[in-house]
Amino acid sequence: MNEPDIQFVLPPSVVGKVDVSRLVRELERVDDEQTTAAVREKVGSSQPADIRVSQQLAEFLEVNKLDISTSQGRSSLIKQLHVLKEKAPVIHMTFAVQADGGSLQQLVQWLRSTIHPQAVIEVGLQPALIAGVSIRTPNHIHDLSMRAMIKEHHGDLVKELEALRATN
Repeated sequence: MNEPDIQFVLPPSVVGKVDVSRLVRELERVDDEQTTAAVREKVGSSQPADIRVSQQLAEFLEVNKLDISTSQGRSSLIKQLHVLKEKAPVIHMTFAVQADGGSLQQLVQWLRSTIHPQAVIEVGLQPALIAGVSIRTPNHIHDLSMRAMIKEHHGDLVKELEALRATN
């Protein structure tokens, strides 16, 4: 049986597969806590469940208008998030320096609006790029780094430097 396409909207705070995994783990924790609270209530314990969720999970639930108050709803959502984690399109981006969270969120918003609504970024660090970014998808590699530009125009740069030496 084929899994139906899961069409969740991912908030900008969910940048990579690690964030999707974090949502799954947190939702599993919430499910465990809610189940424990329900069992305690059945045996007469009046201790109320004070279950808190992260801002990231709260944003995800709000933007998708999801209700996790029932065990069945939580179980279904956990299964769907596992599918999303496995099937979300991943774009590998390697930067010369560590990218800040705000920039990554803007980048992922742009990717989701132009490439795929559930795209996630796998971030890497490679100081040898000098500046810019290298982007890898399953079928393309785009090197938009300063290193690639220098390599591409190496002959022109050498000619210019030689011309400068000749005038001095």
